[in-house]
Amino acid sequence: MPTRHTIGQQRYQFADLRTLLAKASPLRSGDQLAGVAALDAKERIAAQMTLAELPLRAFLNEAVVPYESDEVTRLIFDSHDANAFKAVSHLTVGELRNWLLSDHASTATLTALAPGLTPEMVAAVSKLCRLQDLVLIASKCEVVTRFRNTLGLKQRLATRLQPNHPTDDLPGIAASLLDGLLLGAGDAVIGINPASDNVPQVERLLHMLNDLIGHYGIPTQSCVLTHVTNTLAAIERGAPVDLVFQSIGGTEATNSSFGITLALLAEAREAALSLQRGALFDDGQRGDHVMYFETGQGSALSANAHHGCDQQTLEARAYAVARHFKPLLVNTVVGFIGPEYLFNGKQITRAGLEDHFCGKLLGLPMGCDVCYTNHAEADPDDMDSLMLMLGAAGCNFIMGVPGSDDIMLNYQSTSFHDALVLRQLLGLRAAPEFEAWQHAMGITTAGDAPRLADRLPAAFSPALQQLGGA
Repeated sequence: MPTRHTIGQQRYQFADLRTLLAKASPLRSGDQLAGVAALDAKERIAAQMTLAELPLRAFLNEAVVPYESDEVTRLIFDSHDANAFKAVSHLTVGELRNWLLSDHASTATLTALAPGLTPEMVAAVSKLCRLQDLVLIASKCEVVTRFRNTLGLKQRLATRLQPNHPTDDLPGIAASLLDGLLLGAGDAVIGINPASDNVPQVERLLHMLNDLIGHYGIPTQSCVLTHVTNTLAAIERGAPVDLVFQSIGGTEATNSSFGITLALLAEAREAALSLQRGALFDDGQRGDHVMYFETGQGSALSANAHHGCDQQTLEARAYAVARHFKPLLVNTVVGFIGPEYLFNGKQITRAGLEDHFCGKLLGLPMGCDVCYTNHAEADPDDMDSLMLMLGAAGCNFIMGVPGSDDIMLNYQSTSFHDALVLRQLLGLRAAPEFEAWQHAMGITTAGDAPRLADRLPAAFSPALQQLGGA
């Protein structure tokens, strides 16, 4: 493989694929912290030029994390679809970028190609892309999933309704739920991060969500974002589990730090499928996408499990784990880990678009938590920019948090109103089944672009009365 490049009188040498990918990565604080970043802009450009000349076949001959000691690497190599790869097997990384930008790369061709791409390939090409490239290429991808509704269709934008509460107070959660539903949120999932992560509390929240969805006939799914072992225990105790949640990483050691293995994820998926809680669709098929994964650049480094790799390449490898289990939702929580990994709004924006791009090319239903922690060099203007570009890129879903301020997790995300802005600006709509339900309930009025009703739907009056009494 090409290992060197000369700029002026300076010759730059790159020892292996792992080093080349790291040095070619756009600047971010996490790579500097890990000591793998390019020393300056000249070395970064030299690495990017070297990477552009690298044949895609090289990624099938060299692992950035050893095959013998890492089950994620084994998954990537053992599940690679050689037939799908043939369409681009003759290209270099730079030529792949040009092909992806061309009219030859259509939605159909990208869907067929996805199993033939490895995470390292898509990470490599993302390092050569401008932001507009990341948006344009991702916008061509369409990844559709189903449980109780249909997510990921073109010109649709879903939201996760996130009604977290610092004490798991049910009336407090219900108030946020009602607020979100009335503002058109919740078609991706109604997902709660529990403050008390134990099985009885998880069961309590699951039953509450199940009762709400059943009472109002909402075509959506619920999830309590607890550890996969807690969800398995809840299933064994008869709890109404729709989706299995788990944070995942791009190396075996990262996943071990989360207390998971690929075998454990497989067990959880089979347990959720056995419940058959998905809707039966008109084509006679039951919604069977039962997994919800979250990721974030920097998780491997924070666990000291990065093997000398850059954080964006390892983030893409996490998507190989997700892809194997056919999830309903994958969410990059892009600014949540903190400025040690993505220092400011510029780095967060770049990372969010890279993550969405890489996930979509690998065939994943990518969403993004457009977010930042309060000690990062970022503000709502940065998040508005990222949110708008993700909307143009065809992002499957974003978060819906009351007032954009998560009072339990103490970070800044997107509000219910932000999704409404994206839908209005870009002509996007909710999931079709959820949109029909909103209209039937009087939450929205009919038209080419359904709008929120001017008054409170009568169907929700009992819920308001109950909250008032609480």
